[in-house]
Amino acid sequence: MVKSTVIAVITLCLLISFAIIIPSKQTYLSFGLGIAVALFILANFVISTTAKKRKISRVAFWLPVLSLSTFFVLLPFVFGAVLHFWGAFSVITWVLLISLTMTMYYNFLNIPLAIYQKYQELKQLDSPGYAPPLTVLIPAYNEEKVIGRTIESILEASYPDKEIIVIDDGSKDHTYQIVLGYSHRGVKVVHRPNGGKATALNHGLLFSRGEIIVIVDADSQITKNTLVELVKPFRDPSVAAVAGNIKVLNRRNFLTNCQALEYIASINIYRRALDVFGSVTVVPGALGAYRREVMQGGGSYDPDTLVEDFDVTIKALKSGQVVQASTSAISYTEAPLGIKDFIKQRLRWYRGNFQAMWKHRDAIFNSRYGFLQRLSFPHMVISMIFLPLAGMVNIAASVQIIVEGNGLMLLPTFGFFCFLQLLLSIMAIQLDGEDKKLALYSPLLILGYKQLCDFVMMRSFFDVVTRKKLKWTSAQRIGAATTGQKL
Repeated sequence: MVKSTVIAVITLCLLISFAIIIPSKQTYLSFGLGIAVALFILANFVISTTAKKRKISRVAFWLPVLSLSTFFVLLPFVFGAVLHFWGAFSVITWVLLISLTMTMYYNFLNIPLAIYQKYQELKQLDSPGYAPPLTVLIPAYNEEKVIGRTIESILEASYPDKEIIVIDDGSKDHTYQIVLGYSHRGVKVVHRPNGGKATALNHGLLFSRGEIIVIVDADSQITKNTLVELVKPFRDPSVAAVAGNIKVLNRRNFLTNCQALEYIASINIYRRALDVFGSVTVVPGALGAYRREVMQGGGSYDPDTLVEDFDVTIKALKSGQVVQASTSAISYTEAPLGIKDFIKQRLRWYRGNFQAMWKHRDAIFNSRYGFLQRLSFPHMVISMIFLPLAGMVNIAASVQIIVEGNGLMLLPTFGFFCFLQLLLSIMAIQLDGEDKKLALYSPLLILGYKQLCDFVMMRSFFDVVTRKKLKWTSAQRIGAATTGQKL
């Protein structure tokens, strides 16, 4: 914890030093606005939390009105006015400055909150046990290569009262027969015609008896204490759902190692920050838990998007309930080994995310949704739409600079952000107790892997905007459990 805090402080100091390395009015403005937005969100949290603890009915009038969305809407006009006043207006400059502002905001908000969340987590390590009846639902379609190891891991997990139900969604391989082989160990199997993951989960829910419903993907393996850790936050009656900590199992090549680092240094840090606000936006299908009454009271899975987990989580948040994350509840999942399978997986994720965002677009400016409206939802809109677009503009601007023969000017900036990403990766790895060798792949999160993700995300965005007919795309199963990765 001490090492992570030191690295966090060094990282924030390094961010501040960038304004010294590249001194200009535009840089100062970008940094100032980025830090101001982060401080505003933090002040928002502190004031709201204090008011809640002291049972104060009225707080500052701007809390329910202003949000990250407000800043994002105003930001282009601010930079447009400033650049026009300075006589240096250009679309590329405008995008670069907003991108820099958002980068500062992300880091100055996420880093302190991730450290704070880890501190709160350590305080709760010795908390008393809590183990209500629990049902694990495993939806499966053509999962013969992986379903056996998944069931084994859940059977071996420590929990006093658990029920395991596998929903075979019309598999055409030997999935059903393999699951039947575990019936003597108490595993129930429900066979139904193929109708999609959302429908399969809703069907399985009808046969469950647990107070807590845990969802585990058929290609995921949990650890021995995962279920115990996953239900701990439910001691608080306001908690509706808990997201697990997803890690990559098959770390075989550059692509899978980049995915492993992305899960730890990007997705998990973001989830830690939102956990502080009780506003985690995605309870992943690879490992997540819900109260039974939440699922039965309008929070069931809808088949109208490609990402039923994101959709049902937003519905829970819109109902005014809390969604937390547990970094101790771990699930190892199989990541795509090749580019083709990776693109298939991410197309489904990103297309589904945009579908769900559009479905719940009323959350952007409706203040009754609390931190979902003021932070989580606009945070996702910015990270999924503007930042990938800004990244592509950055690449185009860099290519132009290189063509003009000024490529050496980019080296200090590229080196700075590579070093910054290295520090962020090391901090995230320390917080998660992960393999330090993964930090060697951090430059690819700046150049290479990042652009691949941005390209697929922007393609997904335009597919949804243009109402392209979308279908379920998934990676080929390879049986990653046989690689010898330790759980």
